[in-house]
Amino acid sequence: MKFEIEVNYKKLNVELVHRKNMRHTYLRLLKHDLLQIKANKFFTLDDAKNLVNKKLPWIEKSLLKIEVSKLDKNQFYFLGEKEDIFEDKFNLVEYYRQTAKEIIPLLVEKHSNIMGLEYTGLKFRNNKRTWGSCSYRNSICLNINLMKFPKSVIEYVIIHELAHIVHKNHSKKFWELVAKFCPNYKEEELLLKSFL
Repeated sequence: MKFEIEVNYKKLNVELVHRKNMRHTYLRLLKHDLLQIKANKFFTLDDAKNLVNKKLPWIEKSLLKIEVSKLDKNQFYFLGEKEDIFEDKFNLVEYYRQTAKEIIPLLVEKHSNIMGLEYTGLKFRNNKRTWGSCSYRNSICLNINLMKFPKSVIEYVIIHELAHIVHKNHSKKFWELVAKFCPNYKEEELLLKSFL
């Protein structure tokens, strides 16, 4: 049995395969356009559709991992798009550093004005583990590797760090403030994790 779903504006075929004596249900993304469900003979089409809806975040994340894994050796990501390396001695770290200093300050200024929050400084680092931080003196530090992400992800990280000016933790009130200025922050978090 097959049916079709839409995930992030892309069509995905779902194949339901019945197996005798199966105790568990298995969901696998076989290709960028094919999802397979293996289940016992009592597992209905409606059950399959319900499972897909329940597992939608996992499906989105898995699709993004497949997409990102397609990057060739002579390619890199810039603002969420694949770009070809355009010179022999291309230094990706320096390119991200330079473009981050050109693009990100304007976005930080934009969102600090929208949120009505003042930051004391803006720095850039090539961090391995953190995308951003906000000091107790309200100085923002952002990872130059954010330049690989779509603009919406960069803006989410900026909003996240600016929200730390008010809440120096990840409390419920902190996330409420983030959600106020970035209602789809969970989707942006998913994208943030997919490019690693």
